[in-house]
Amino acid sequence: LLCRDEEDILNEMVQFHLEQGVDLIVATNNGSEDSSRLILERYARGGRLILLDEDEHNHDQAIWVTRMARLAADKGADWIIHSDADEFWWPKNGDLKTTLMQSPSSVEAWEVNRINFLPPAKIPKHKHKPFHQQQIIRESRSMNSMGQPLPPKICHRADRNLFISDGNHAVIRNGKPVQSQQHQGIEILHFPVRSFSQLKRKISQGAEALENNKRIDKNIGNTWRNLYKEKL
Repeated sequence: LLCRDEEDILNEMVQFHLEQGVDLIVATNNGSEDSSRLILERYARGGRLILLDEDEHNHDQAIWVTRMARLAADKGADWIIHSDADEFWWPKNGDLKTTLMQSPSSVEAWEVNRINFLPPAKIPKHKHKPFHQQQIIRESRSMNSMGQPLPPKICHRADRNLFISDGNHAVIRNGKPVQSQQHQGIEILHFPVRSFSQLKRKISQGAEALENNKRIDKNIGNTWRNLYKEKL
């Protein structure tokens, strides 16, 4: 888990995945200014989470996520899930742990599709409700902000020699992508827009952080960059 200023959804995300059989969460807090780090600290004190800090706002995702994946491998992980704070990995049967442990030995990595849930309606009486009670309409076909199909996310068997691509969409070994298959028994419930203020903050912070990163290609994060350029 890599997060920055996600206090409105972070506790629910962590709690959900622990209840779904995840043994340990490795989290990197990227200089959050809200209560996100305090939320992660609470789970770290309970022994279910390892907390790392990266204060520089340059969204060096591939480097930070690869480091977390290798740490998880060192801790004895069987399967590693790469998730954002607004993503809930939902098993259709059983829990995540039993579902992944049933994977054929020939499968090294799974692709898991994401489904967007629509932003909340502007109904004042619902303001006190949590996001998962306000956002109950899911898209039948999810697209990104540029009108392209929403790319799946990846989970894979633990291996210290792997490199995770920017965006958590591919796993690299020795310069070549690890072959993955689509998992039919898991889907990712995705809540990227939970309020106007949250969206504005996310796009502003994300696009500016990407501009600060001199390692990545200018096409990385193009959805954030385009929204920032066109709307902000």
